[in-house]
Amino acid sequence: MRIVIVGDTHGRHDKLGILEGDILLHCGDLCHGMLASQAQLEAADRWLGQQKFKTILCIAGNHDRPIQRLVNGNKTPILHNAIYLQDESFVFEGVKFYGTPWIPLLAIWAFYLDDESLRQKWAQIPDDVDVLMTHTPPRGILDFSNFTQAPAGCQYLADRVAEIKPKVHCFGHIHESYGRIDTDETIFVNAAVLAKKELNRPVVIDL
Repeated sequence: MRIVIVGDTHGRHDKLGILEGDILLHCGDLCHGMLASQAQLEAADRWLGQQKFKTILCIAGNHDRPIQRLVNGNKTPILHNAIYLQDESFVFEGVKFYGTPWIPLLAIWAFYLDDESLRQKWAQIPDDVDVLMTHTPPRGILDFSNFTQAPAGCQYLADRVAEIKPKVHCFGHIHESYGRIDTDETIFVNAAVLAKKELNRPVVIDL
């Protein structure tokens, strides 16, 4: 199974062109800015519809206020050209995916939760998940922020991932820590596309 992973496209999705594989994962921040509009989300959705995959899964990030508004208003579908996951599982060709958007620290942004609420959300991640999609990184893994000059991931998420040991854990959020780390248990991917100069390329995993 060819998995193609992106995140943090922030309205620059068109620069990636047409991608191809079995399943495309978008780890949040389709939109850009505190005042991101519904039009931004619709443009990203149209781009998703052009991609060549059997299935596309997407979660939200802290810039995705249009998604948060739709969720809070109980309006569906969130996306027409992808399956939106929020604390939900999806099984594709026998592989169990789970998507969850929540972030620590940034209280004025979308999908922020306090520590106790984060613990409760991470506890909902199934023990048998194969591919975990979050927006925030786990603390200490591909999460060093140039802005804070410190790790910016979530320790409670790191604790949960250590318990369940998914085959793949993909995320974004901290753009400057784009990359991949393979451990004995888990492949960790920070798939943040937007960079200071050229865009980072999607990360491809053959599972």
